[in-house]
Amino acid sequence: MSELFEVHTSPVLTAPVLVVAMEGWVDAGLGAANAVASLTEHPPAADLATFDSDHFLDLRARRPIVRIVDGITTELQWPRTQLRHGHDQVGADILFLVGPEPDYHWREFVDAVVQLALRHGVRLVVGLGAFPAAAPHTRPVRLAATAPQDSAELVASVGVVQGELEVPAGVLSALEIALGEARIPTVSLWARVPHYVSAMPFPMASAALVDGLSAASGLQLDATVLRAAGDRARGQVDELIAGNPEHVAMVAKLEEVIDSSEGNALGLDEVPSADELAAELERFLRGEEH
Repeated sequence: MSELFEVHTSPVLTAPVLVVAMEGWVDAGLGAANAVASLTEHPPAADLATFDSDHFLDLRARRPIVRIVDGITTELQWPRTQLRHGHDQVGADILFLVGPEPDYHWREFVDAVVQLALRHGVRLVVGLGAFPAAAPHTRPVRLAATAPQDSAELVASVGVVQGELEVPAGVLSALEIALGEARIPTVSLWARVPHYVSAMPFPMASAALVDGLSAASGLQLDATVLRAAGDRARGQVDELIAGNPEHVAMVAKLEEVIDSSEGNALGLDEVPSADELAAELERFLRGEEH
């Protein structure tokens, strides 16, 4: 198994939480990406292990970045999937699985992650993601959760998107199932990002994910910077919407519906059924136009 990744350091960890936030899957508003960036920067996280890019990644699809200075090629920055080690505000251990999700050999990758989690005594795995939803930007970001069967109680404590979905899976789904089989408590938190801002950074979603991670894990985490960025982003969206009466009416309708229900991303006069909401999410995940 060790040939699949290079170990840089082997710290002694105390019941760490493993946070999974990988590039390449559903992350509306860069909710998960910016959440994990804030957690790995302050305090800074250290590289613990790097997965073999040649084995797991399609380097034609994820080309390395070349640095050229005055016509001289000086270096390549290779895409890297990594396990990193950091701490919360009081020094509790956190592991972060970050970087591109694998293009190849998912089963080997999942097995390797499970073995690393067992090796380091991971007590809980929390995945992070975000999806466009029936919500106005003027209301707090709500979270939904998914988990393997043995961790169903973790889903109930966060919230559920009702209905049945059959959509293309990210590697996080494969990890959920494998970690569940390994009896490691696992839950994925999904921020509901207003559908009309899902293509732009939405720091309020990142802040909600950090707060959700803290609540689910007991870690002491600080989302102050993200909340401040979210306030600024809300002001910018307010300005953009204020100039268009149709947009103002749309937000008002979303506010009305979400205040009495789970929201209405389709803009219908009545709240859509669970099947209709599931179909809307499926279209987004497949990249279909609306």
